Amino acid sequence: MTLASFLDAGALAGAHALARYRSEFPIFRDAIYLNTCSLGALGERTRRRSAEFFDLWQTRGASAWYDVWWDALAELRTRYARVVGASPAEIALAPSVSVALSAVGEAIDYRRRPKVVVTALDFPTVAYQWLAKRPRGVELVVVESPDGISVPPEAIAAAVDDRTALVATSHVYFTSGAIQDIKSVAEVARRCGALTLVDAYQSVGQVPVDVKAAGVDFLTAGGLKWLLGGPGIVLLYVRAELAPQLAPAIVGWFGHRNQFAFDPRVLELHDDARRFELGTPSLAAVYAQLGGLDYIDEIGIPAIRRVTAALTEDLIARARDLGLRPKVASRAEDRSAIVMLPAPDPAAGVRHLAAAKIIADARPGHVRLSPFFYNVQDDHVSALERLGTPPGH
Repeated sequence: MTLASFLDAGALAGAHALARYRSEFPIFRDAIYLNTCSLGALGERTRRRSAEFFDLWQTRGASAWYDVWWDALAELRTRYARVVGASPAEIALAPSVSVALSAVGEAIDYRRRPKVVVTALDFPTVAYQWLAKRPRGVELVVVESPDGISVPPEAIAAAVDDRTALVATSHVYFTSGAIQDIKSVAEVARRCGALTLVDAYQSVGQVPVDVKAAGVDFLTAGGLKWLLGGPGIVLLYVRAELAPQLAPAIVGWFGHRNQFAFDPRVLELHDDARRFELGTPSLAAVYAQLGGLDYIDEIGIPAIRRVTAALTEDLIARARDLGLRPKVASRAEDRSAIVMLPAPDPAAGVRHLAAAKIIADARPGHVRLSPFFYNVQDDHVSALERLGTPPGH
């Protein structure tokens, strides 16, 4: 896919079609923000929804649960479901991906299938969940990447067999921004009777996701990054047919079908994904995420993808013109809005950018830039110029 195929008319002509939202993100008044991959910028709608929660807490206290806060949880499940192509009954809420992974990890029977397959490019949280289970006989297989950018589906297929319980991997690799073909991964797992779990924290919000079309069994993502909701709230998709077959071994009162019976002698879990929920969700995080989703829903992820991809391709082309060698997938359609720029001292590079009020991040061997729909071409042009200027000049 060429750069031109990504572009709306005038997408990079100073201000693209979505640049009108930029003024709603106050950080741009004083800085250039190119770090959505770490934390989405705070929008005015998110701030207003957060203030709504605090106003309710102040004026009504716990009585707001009865007719407002309970509905807010249902609203968030519904809106999360819409973003990933699921039904609301297939969505559970959790405070972090680590907690969501723990709930899944403690619901799987490893006695006949002790293997779990991950890749070397996944965020370590994915592997840690099953490394911790090694004393219980779980075998973790880490599939290596031939180029440090992606992992071919056939390499994953070679690691999966009839002893595999789960393939757990990323939709977008945090190490390179490469988009993985999760449909192919799910097909590989299914052929051997294994389940598929996708960590989509780096994709949902910037790249279209359809869990039904992909055929995955579990998927998790959340507000921290591209969904503009901040920390403390994530979604866990559990395929409807699968949920009743799994009984998490870590549970909480929100997973109980009749939680207000307060009966310590009976544990009856929900029949749907809510059986994977644990304690009381952070309502401040829920409200912040509802505000972030106001942007995502209004714009639409396909439109976000078009603009963000155009910015990304322009960033990559300009970086190459400067002699840099961005660590990205070879094809444009396999690239997300995460661009890794090689640097001898990434932390120093990030500090050099920060001195010019350009906010980016560092990962081993690279400075990472991650444009989003509220960015414009001038943002990454300024960042590249700054990186090309030695400190002190």
